[in-house]
Amino acid sequence: MNIRTTVDPISGQEVTNPETAPCVYDGDGDNGIEIYFENEADRQVYLGLGHDHEITLQGNDSDDYVAES
Repeated sequence: MNIRTTVDPISGQEVTNPETAPCVYDGDGDNGIEIYFENEADRQVYLGLGHDHEITLQGNDSDDYVAES
């Protein structure tokens, strides 16, 4: 499952046009996260944070889990 977030994690603002916005993708192609940024400067700040601030996705395989849409 791929997740797409259009809230810039640096500015906290919604990215209104993600098709042209800078992006970071982290994952293996089948499972990952797309993070969009308002500008390249915010993307570079995020990348500069290093692995200490990396977003990690964890699945929930329990029978009672229901994905929200």
